[in-house]
Amino acid sequence: MSLETAYIKSGRNTIIHKEKKLDLVIVNGEAHPKIMVTANGLVPFKEELPRNRREAKERYLEVVHVASVDVFGEVKRLLFIQALDGREYKVDYSKVGTKLFVRIHQESYL
Repeated sequence: MSLETAYIKSGRNTIIHKEKKLDLVIVNGEAHPKIMVTANGLVPFKEELPRNRREAKERYLEVVHVASVDVFGEVKRLLFIQALDGREYKVDYSKVGTKLFVRIHQESYL
């Protein structure tokens, strides 16, 4: 059974947001901060994670566990996220807490 997702994974460390109706919550292991991918870019996710898929859909979210087998299978140090705002963001988890943690990698990837 294939579940329709609001994102596509590309290569070894790229996530492409494709569904405007749902925001993505990127979870890269328990130690790293969570990031929400919206139609307008990336923002920190400070709320409590939805308990299940149904609760996430009610909140117009899709939780993406990077380390799960159906995504990348391991926690990533470097992640690229193509957002619906036409930008590709570089998320460097080795630089958490600095201005280099999340930055624009490409202004327009389209």
